Amino acid sequence: MNQEKAIALSFDSGTIIVDHLQGEPLELLKSLLSYDERVRTYRALAMNYAKIVMALHRAKIPFVDAAKAYEKQSFSMKSGMIPREHQNAAFEAWRKVNSRGMVVLPTGAGKSFLAYMGIQYCQRPSLIMVPTIDLMHQWNRGLSETFGIEVGMLGGGEKNIQPITVSTYDSALLMMEWLGDRFGLLVFDECHHLPGDRMRQAALMSLAPFRLGLTATPERSHTGLSEYGGLTGPLCFRMEIGELKGDILSPYETCRIELDLDEDEEFLYHEERQIYLDFLKLCGISFKNGDGWARFIMACARSDEGRRALKAFYAQKKIANCGRAKFRQLWQIFRDHSGERIIIFTADNDTAYAIGRRFLLPVLTHHTKSAERKKMLDRFRSGQHPILATSKVLNEGVDVPEASVGIVVSGSGSTREHVQRLGRILRKSEGKQAVLYELISRNTSEFNVSERRRQHSAYEGSR
Repeated sequence: MNQEKAIALSFDSGTIIVDHLQGEPLELLKSLLSYDERVRTYRALAMNYAKIVMALHRAKIPFVDAAKAYEKQSFSMKSGMIPREHQNAAFEAWRKVNSRGMVVLPTGAGKSFLAYMGIQYCQRPSLIMVPTIDLMHQWNRGLSETFGIEVGMLGGGEKNIQPITVSTYDSALLMMEWLGDRFGLLVFDECHHLPGDRMRQAALMSLAPFRLGLTATPERSHTGLSEYGGLTGPLCFRMEIGELKGDILSPYETCRIELDLDEDEEFLYHEERQIYLDFLKLCGISFKNGDGWARFIMACARSDEGRRALKAFYAQKKIANCGRAKFRQLWQIFRDHSGERIIIFTADNDTAYAIGRRFLLPVLTHHTKSAERKKMLDRFRSGQHPILATSKVLNEGVDVPEASVGIVVSGSGSTREHVQRLGRILRKSEGKQAVLYELISRNTSEFNVSERRRQHSAYEGSR
């Protein structure tokens, strides 16, 4: 076939242009394509590159591939680490789905090492996407030590593209129209972020045929696992915390402590809550439907009564989240676990700062500057500051294997958030016995919130 008339693939700003397509090849590929009147040819999502190439290969249809801008590499792990049985099983499951799938493993089970195995196996330039700058630096250190090469970074002021590069999701999204043809393997760390309306674009705009999604908590509230299929590939391997407890992960227990509000707090709580509930009843608003919160906010904006109801909602929530009995219980737990590393989790920055002021503790929030955050974590790991208070910054990703005690002072009803907080204290170390405390204000809405977030196998037998 004349090459000028052969089907030609090229990369264009996060899409694949397919030229000279007609007849049988067009019928073969039409479900993956759309016609672009502007350039008078066919265009596909870059994500569909592998499907297009394989369909043409299988049909023995000649084509010119000018889409990918990378070559095979020679990546070799230098660390001498040996994969554990569950890591080998996960790797084989991923390989059997054409190296395009999602693996679910608990925090501390070695998801990063599984990615290293994937990079060595694929031998293609690899882009690892992570949700935070802390994780970007953490992955960069691990990859550099494992492969003995310079590893690029994209995000947080860094813009260094190498055959192995770590990027935040936000930076990858901004750069993918220029980088989408340069990597053959994408690794999505904490891939539960991926199906969001914005983040998914980074996956759609890359032609990488090999993909590995990694998470401990994949479920999303509305659509379950269905959203991941085209972005990472299907779920191919899953192990839960309970299956690795005591072997790969530290043995642990969870302890829910119910505390009474002080008398004045209880009076104020029920007073404010009644104002809030009366307004819901007046407006006929129910939270059983998915639009309940949106309807409540809209109703609050329309009147003085609504604005008072919104104020009452936050007031009763703050009393339940931050009752004085919780502060007294914190002091008791500190005494019971003297010498251990303790992480305190809160639902909001104000509560975290209040705890920090009360007990003279370092407080880590999203407002904490990068250098200060690094110093806090280094001092926590060394034991110089054995107790650290945080809102949501340490919910996922950051490696603090020394932590053995977690205290949930307040949080959302999200199962994912609660499992992530448990995961922070489960990394295995000699003689470690982890415990997660959950402090609940009795006879408040916190009890129902706690029940919702504990709907996971990790908490079976400990409710």
